[in-house]
Amino acid sequence: MSTTWLMALAGGVLIGLAATLLLWLNGRIAGVSGILAGVVYPRRGELAWRLAFLAGLVLAGRASIALLPGIAAPREGFPPLLLVAAGLLVGFGSSLGNGCTSGHGVCGLGRLSLRSMVAVPTFMATAVATTWIVRHAGGWA
Repeated sequence: MSTTWLMALAGGVLIGLAATLLLWLNGRIAGVSGILAGVVYPRRGELAWRLAFLAGLVLAGRASIALLPGIAAPREGFPPLLLVAAGLLVGFGSSLGNGCTSGHGVCGLGRLSLRSMVAVPTFMATAVATTWIVRHAGGWA
């Protein structure tokens, strides 16, 4: 029996718990692009919690890779310039959409935000189209 669904469930619970705790303890929405933007352009008294949250994301990922061998394998052979372009497009899209998938998908939908109800299907449709292009039309599968 595969435990993939259990790991996905555990990941979802941990993401929900992190978002809930950040809102409950700090009064902030767990939108990662907004949290990162606050590190790049910090406001007085805002830097420590943002750095702690981002460090927690990285450390939790590293811990899961260390404790659960084979859970994630880095993708190799992808053109570096395409990775840079993808990163820039994600940043531009987050700015254009006033938030990222974590802010809109995890927190916005939970708050029944109309803007998030429009943004999330847009993100998903774009992801499906991009995946199809990369895998079928681009030949980078």
